[in-house]
Amino acid sequence: MTEASTRARAAASQNRDASVAFLQELIRLQPKGEDAVQARMAAEFEALGCEISRLRYQPADVTMKLEFANASAQAAEEREAITATLRGSGGGRSLIFFGHPDGEPIAGTETWTHDPFAATIENGRLYGWGIADDLAGIATMTEAVRAIRSAGLTTQGDVILTSTPSKRHARGVHAVMQAGHLADAAIYCHPAESGVGMREVKTFASGQVEFRVTVAGAPPPTTEPGHTAFAHLAVNPLDKALVVIAALKALDARRGDRIKHPSLEAAIGRSTNLFITYINCGNPNKFARTPASATLGAALSFPPGEALADVQAEVLATIAEAAAADPFLAANPPVVEWHAGVTGGEVPEDHPLYQVVSAAVTAVTGAAPHINPLHTSSDIRNPMVQQGIPCVGLGPLCGDLTQTGRHDEWVDVEDWLKNVEVAAATIADWCGTKG
Repeated sequence: MTEASTRARAAASQNRDASVAFLQELIRLQPKGEDAVQARMAAEFEALGCEISRLRYQPADVTMKLEFANASAQAAEEREAITATLRGSGGGRSLIFFGHPDGEPIAGTETWTHDPFAATIENGRLYGWGIADDLAGIATMTEAVRAIRSAGLTTQGDVILTSTPSKRHARGVHAVMQAGHLADAAIYCHPAESGVGMREVKTFASGQVEFRVTVAGAPPPTTEPGHTAFAHLAVNPLDKALVVIAALKALDARRGDRIKHPSLEAAIGRSTNLFITYINCGNPNKFARTPASATLGAALSFPPGEALADVQAEVLATIAEAAAADPFLAANPPVVEWHAGVTGGEVPEDHPLYQVVSAAVTAVTGAAPHINPLHTSSDIRNPMVQQGIPCVGLGPLCGDLTQTGRHDEWVDVEDWLKNVEVAAATIADWCGTKG
């Protein structure tokens, strides 16, 4: 650690009460909505002496590389991204911090044992709606820059902070980068869903494609309302769906044998999975009627380096081959609908960005972090895939995220404050400083 990063850490520690108060304020703004949170972020960025940029955009209008989402998967409303730039003096490396202000839609608050908007601290945990997903993240980057300013440091490289909508393919960070806010590296500020806090750094995100397959059936030749007696003359789409499922499971096995990535193999012994998780068929109140169709849903993960288009082509070829071998499906081919797809990315452990972040974590926490390669479709992919900018993700200990169906979402206060120190130290050592 440099003398500058030590000063930045000390300043972050001195600001701890104000930092926690700011994070609590963001929680209390949640009932007023995303725009209220963004307005508060813009005001704080401006108070820190940053250049402010407001970008209103339609997610569907943002051009993507190697990624897609159909209309049902994507946010449709206009959104706003807030970007702040702390200009450097020159000669250093630039850095983007990004996080998202949008949380899950507010619902089910009656299950909480803590008031979701009171920002209560109990037994070292700060509770609040959206705190771990991702108010803690957008507050981290703000407080890190506050520490740099409080320490009297001037960065050599530019520091860019952006609070950007993300959920449901809102594509905020893509819109910001396409507007010209680019840097030499990026950090995704988000608490660790894995429950280990800063003991891990996200440097690896597998790609993922989600899809539906609809298979037709055919009723028996009768005008009777009940079909049970004629079932041998019907084509049950459930039976035909089983043909498709068997083909996809065979594809999964072949891919598991063929596709290998060292990090994934070491972590879980498998580098790709095809996961069939949904099936819908028939009328739940008419058991004696032939269903018109059956629909199944699936997700397929694939490691960085494998092309999304190649994965899609492999799925289509597998389904087509299975259909061609079945007389009914050959005449009535299954229909595939692509729901959403993203491409993976990774930063190697010997990359300078990982080395700087890892050193900062080690200095602040006393323990070297490890890389977790199991964050499928993590937002760290965005700068890497869309702009070729190396990106890692880092965040404090958290738990009970609303997006996982739990309640009383929380962040560990001390770990979050240490996360602010790590972010401040990373700015100092990555961007370089004067003063």
